[in-house]
Amino acid sequence: MPSRPPQHQGPKKKPTSRVRGLAIDVLGEWARGERYASDILDQAQREANLIAPDAAFLREIVLTTLRNLSLLDHWIATLTEDKHLDHRCRWGLRIGLSQILLSKVSEHAAVNETVAATGRARGLINAVLRRACRESTELAAAASELPLETRISHPKWLVQRWLDAFGADKTRALCDWNQQAAPTLARANRLHAEMTCAPDDFTNFEHLPRAELAAGMVYIQDPSTLIAPKLLAPEAGMRVLDACAAPGGKTAFMAQLMSNKGEIVACDISEGRLRRLSNNLKRLGVSNTHIELHDWTGESPPSFTGTGFDRILLDVPCSNTGVMRRRVDVRWRLEESDFEQQTATQTRLLQSALRALKPSGTLVYSTCSIDAVENGLLVRRVLENLPFFRLDAEESSFPPDSGIDGAYAARIIRVG
Repeated sequence: MPSRPPQHQGPKKKPTSRVRGLAIDVLGEWARGERYASDILDQAQREANLIAPDAAFLREIVLTTLRNLSLLDHWIATLTEDKHLDHRCRWGLRIGLSQILLSKVSEHAAVNETVAATGRARGLINAVLRRACRESTELAAAASELPLETRISHPKWLVQRWLDAFGADKTRALCDWNQQAAPTLARANRLHAEMTCAPDDFTNFEHLPRAELAAGMVYIQDPSTLIAPKLLAPEAGMRVLDACAAPGGKTAFMAQLMSNKGEIVACDISEGRLRRLSNNLKRLGVSNTHIELHDWTGESPPSFTGTGFDRILLDVPCSNTGVMRRRVDVRWRLEESDFEQQTATQTRLLQSALRALKPSGTLVYSTCSIDAVENGLLVRRVLENLPFFRLDAEESSFPPDSGIDGAYAARIIRVG
């Protein structure tokens, strides 16, 4: 991956040019492969002290570019006749073409301000972007004839995996779904004194509801995240474990279902994740939960297990294939070999968490994956060797069909 390009040194840019320069810097940092785009974007917005419209424009440029990388590179190869380009020049062309051909930004602004942000390669970028303006109709029409993995910018191996699993129609629908910008959905927090609506009410906000978030009135999450805690159905007075709890959205919803009565033990594997979890729970008014640092892939049960739990939520790390619309760069981070590593970890987590369940207790295993090897196939394989546990129910969400993010949940009951 390329190193982060140097900051452009020169006269102070106009705001629009500055945003495009930031976009190139963010994408260059992302290309190093160490951080997700959303984290880099958040940091860039804070450090640049962007006003809301500029922050939104920066996010649109970066995410639209990442969402269409293969298609943009095809257009670049066509327009430059496969000319070798340095990394900053390529990112400049990518963001310029994404504005002209995908976001339909004013051609004049897209060309001039992108050129102003790119530094040494201005002449080439200016020529290529102006040619794209002249040939935009032809370029867009030709895109419909490209192979699916290029037209919708997904790795070829992943498209083939989905074709094998779901067939052509569902795969096309899924890829098209992933190309849409995800809405900002917020769940109303019933634990807040001023909230009187149903506990699973969601609102689609045009802009991030900063005031409501800060007050703990809402929490940003997709409705798919409630499938697992609803299937678990914890009740007031129960002792509940959230084994992989950070950042805390599911924990807070379970506390809401329990009316803040009983006990939730919320675990995660790093101090940093636990700090985020703690801050979220405090802001949302959760009072029946205490936090523990623990890795459930280990062999020994922690002392806080005690006599076991009535309910366990095990929301395991996964491939994130169900949330690629929302986590735009996952498709470029995921590799086919990752599934073997993921399922090994998921298996250890499930085997370990089941040992902490009381007789007649319930555990829900969940992912935000749509891949069977992480979901039903894994659960059945683990339970084959555990006669005192039975699979009681399963629920899943396939995004184009459900209209929400992808998810899977399996309810397992200890019968002995």
